[in-house]
Amino acid sequence: MPINSRIKGLRDHTPDERLAMVAQSADLEPHALDALRPEAGLGIAQADHMIENVVGLIQIPVGIAVNFTIDGRDRLVPMATEEPSVVAAASNAARMARVHGGFTTSYTGDVMIAQIQVLDSVNPHGAQFALLEAREELLGLANQQDPTLVSLGGGAFDLTVRVLPTRAGVQVIAHLHVDVRDAMGANAVNTMAEAIAPRIAEVTGSRTLLRILTNKAERRLTRARAVFDAEMLGGAAVVDDIVAASAFAEADPYRAATHNKGIMNGITAVVLATGNDTRAVEAGCHSHAARSGQYTALSQFEKNADGDLVGTLEVPLAVGLVGGATRAHPSARAAVRLLGAETARELASVIAAVGLAQNLAACRALAAEGIQRGHMTLHARTVAASAGAAVDEVGQVAERIVSDGRIRVEHAREVLATLRAEKARA
Repeated sequence: MPINSRIKGLRDHTPDERLAMVAQSADLEPHALDALRPEAGLGIAQADHMIENVVGLIQIPVGIAVNFTIDGRDRLVPMATEEPSVVAAASNAARMARVHGGFTTSYTGDVMIAQIQVLDSVNPHGAQFALLEAREELLGLANQQDPTLVSLGGGAFDLTVRVLPTRAGVQVIAHLHVDVRDAMGANAVNTMAEAIAPRIAEVTGSRTLLRILTNKAERRLTRARAVFDAEMLGGAAVVDDIVAASAFAEADPYRAATHNKGIMNGITAVVLATGNDTRAVEAGCHSHAARSGQYTALSQFEKNADGDLVGTLEVPLAVGLVGGATRAHPSARAAVRLLGAETARELASVIAAVGLAQNLAACRALAAEGIQRGHMTLHARTVAASAGAAVDEVGQVAERIVSDGRIRVEHAREVLATLRAEKARA
């Protein structure tokens, strides 16, 4: 049975009921997602093998974004985030895109780049040409390091060389291009860079220093596009205002920083839930936003001939399904299974679609009602819990502080005390 991402009323159930509903909608056996439960997820013994000096764990809520149709297939999307409104906003934006077919994506490939820094070259341009002449030899040496990757159709396939003026003198920078297939790729490309560095030093008569991948993954781009229904957005005026807000972000780096933060609210949440490297992805996305020399928006919104809103997003996404926490972390494995992604390309496509949905939701909130109204209403539950409300008190406290227009911890404490006094008198 295909996945159905349209689950109505999911928020009206308990977490246990939601997990069962999600498993059923994803056509998984009832206990397939048990690793998402805190008591069954990552344990201290497993964590002790993942990083150094382990003393404990920190829990991040995992929510499920619904309504997503991506490249013709429904997806239930796990999102790990502490920020209220993110999951709900992405789900709502996906609903608005769903009526026009959802999200479509394209992908440039699974290519990562390793950099080898060459110093003290007497003739940098001569060294550049010497390395290009040794291209086939260096590619062969690199591929000897990972025969499994090569057998899967990946491996090193190109070498480019730059002469780079710096304040420390002219340097020669070799770029090793590697198809890493379904891995994030850092280990593979770093191993290859280390292996070919001595030969690069010999060929150039110089010395090498840094030998490491770049997170500017410009050859691993994912693009997402969607049409958002004008009527569901709130009408023509809202569409026009979102277009104007988008143009502001494209032109102004101060606005672009916050505009892109909204995109990363979605992207980072899925990257984290699936056990991928959030810092690598964030570095890549922000470097891509500054590729022209000025920091700008990663997305654009335009109005089409029918008056609907068209959103587009292009981001580098160095994510994978092989190795790292994606395999070592039981909750990440469960998240990937729920998502149903079988290749790095599929995973990247989902992440980009969620980033675009999240961005649209933020722009719509800003254009239509102001960001605080919806966000703070959801934030009220967190405030209530911070004030000491028990599970069965959170909803009532949140409702009252929203009604009062004072969504602050000190007011929540007052409301909680009043509520408990009322119960005591009853």
